Amino acid sequence: MEVRKYVTVVEDVRKEAGQKIEPPNRRAAAIAVIKNPFAGRYEQDLTPLMDVGEQLGGILGKMALEALGIGPEQAESYGKAAIVGEKGEREHAAAILHPKLGKPFREALGGGKAIIPSAKKMGGPGTPIDVPVHYKDEAFVRSHFDAMTVRVEDAPWSDEIVVALVVTAAGRPLARVGGKTKEEVES
Repeated sequence: MEVRKYVTVVEDVRKEAGQKIEPPNRRAAAIAVIKNPFAGRYEQDLTPLMDVGEQLGGILGKMALEALGIGPEQAESYGKAAIVGEKGEREHAAAILHPKLGKPFREALGGGKAIIPSAKKMGGPGTPIDVPVHYKDEAFVRSHFDAMTVRVEDAPWSDEIVVALVVTAAGRPLARVGGKTKEEVES
């Protein structure tokens, strides 16, 4: 895995709709900008990218927790996304995000029973992507249905992939659309 750079982004929402949010609503994106070994050519066997996903799941999961300043037990929501540069293909993002990334990501967060929502797209430097998130232990906790928009101003280059994992320490600020609560989720 050839990493050009890592980026972390932290959001602390302190006010929403004129209402003070206490404690602040926190979420973080941990991002890696990596070289795409298959840029510019078709490759049937994408195992090397699957292996990269396995490495990044743990690395980026821990980076997100560190950026939030929380322990694994305080992580509430998660999500993943990737942007592939123009010499790649969306299947390269799928290879990183799906077969192997989830296990080490969940381990970094001390578990996670729900599927990790994902997004993938193609784009050039500065392309934004909305990383979908939801509650890590139950897919239907509506207060945690959300997304975090991330971008890296100089990535991806045509032969790169931007991989982003998002972790939150809370649901949406002022959530009030009903449904199952995190307290109702069975451990």
